[in-house]
Amino acid sequence: MLKLSCNGTDQIQALSQCRLLAPARSLLARRSSTVVFRSPATTISPVSASLSDRTGFRSEGVVNRVEPSSVTLADRLRLGSLTEDGLSYKEKFIVRSYEVGINKTATVETIANLLQEVGCNHAQSVGFSTDGFATTPTMRKLHLIWVTARMHIEVYKYPAWSDVVEIETWCQGEGRVGTRRDFILKDYATNEVIGRATSKWVMMNEDTRRLQKVSDDVREEYLIFCPREPRLSSLSLPYVAMGLFLVHGRSGGYWLSTSSSHQFIRLSFPEENNNSLKKIPKLEDPAQYSRLGLVPRRADLDMNKHVNNVTYIGWLLESMPQEIIDSHELQSITLDYRRECQQDDVVDSLTNMELPDGAEAVPELQGTNGSTIAREDKQEECQQFLHLLRLSSDGLEINRGRTEWRKKAPR
Repeated sequence: MLKLSCNGTDQIQALSQCRLLAPARSLLARRSSTVVFRSPATTISPVSASLSDRTGFRSEGVVNRVEPSSVTLADRLRLGSLTEDGLSYKEKFIVRSYEVGINKTATVETIANLLQEVGCNHAQSVGFSTDGFATTPTMRKLHLIWVTARMHIEVYKYPAWSDVVEIETWCQGEGRVGTRRDFILKDYATNEVIGRATSKWVMMNEDTRRLQKVSDDVREEYLIFCPREPRLSSLSLPYVAMGLFLVHGRSGGYWLSTSSSHQFIRLSFPEENNNSLKKIPKLEDPAQYSRLGLVPRRADLDMNKHVNNVTYIGWLLESMPQEIIDSHELQSITLDYRRECQQDDVVDSLTNMELPDGAEAVPELQGTNGSTIAREDKQEECQQFLHLLRLSSDGLEINRGRTEWRKKAPR
């Protein structure tokens, strides 16, 4: 992987010479609309452009381009910008020494924090709020915020200290109650895909702490920045029988279309029955492994005045058996967020082993004249676990989780 020095001024100069500090590209809206918004630091100018509507037909016209009226120091130093079509955002990150764990590679919490950061930076780049997590003007007016409902992360290769990771992200509608944000992680030096992620976000009223449906006003504000224009691919043929068309996006990832409405979405996980779609059953007592009495730190609270979603990952992993931590590395994690957690809450973390689909329980001694070879062979395979975070006081669910672990490669 590409290695870069992390020494302040020297690093910035080196990146400038390598043309990594490119200015953010202006966003070219893809359709004429009366829905135009700006942050205090943006201006709007008309430009001629080729437009495409929801049915995929193209026409010529004039659209509005959102441009920052003044470029901040953060904008100049940030290694990110909108892609050429304005529908997604890419940013490069250097893995810091404090972001790696005992394996000398980035932790899954580091990966999750980077996903959150690139999502927020994407929102800022198109003029959304800088004083909250990607809130639109209508959301701020109605005291609405985005909160995480589900997160799925798969890591194929963990970056090490000083490696450079490029993350691309984009968002799109997800029914009437939320929005979806997807991610693709690449090793910047080799362009190898090292991870993928997808997430679902829902709206909450900041005052009542109750969920709220996404209104048409809010939907129109952010959907103009969502991908809808696909490029056909021969890989779509197997999906025709299901009434779907699979098309490859210009910036990676795939799209699915329904033949009736031609509503296109770009998916980081296009595979049928992929792990991001699997439901997580509730873990029942008694748990095989547990860590009780976890208490939020003040530093765990975020701008939404509750425990940040990344903290839940650390709590979930606290109840993992040490022998798995020593011999395996996390391959994927899925979290269903069911209740927000406040500073005064006390949390219990519970974990049970889960058998893979179609697998049967293997006795400790089976068909080997009393030896444990069969069980040892079983442990070499991918291990799956179910997780539950609950309030210690009343047992209410906070989070359900599932993790998959692969055997560590020999060093």
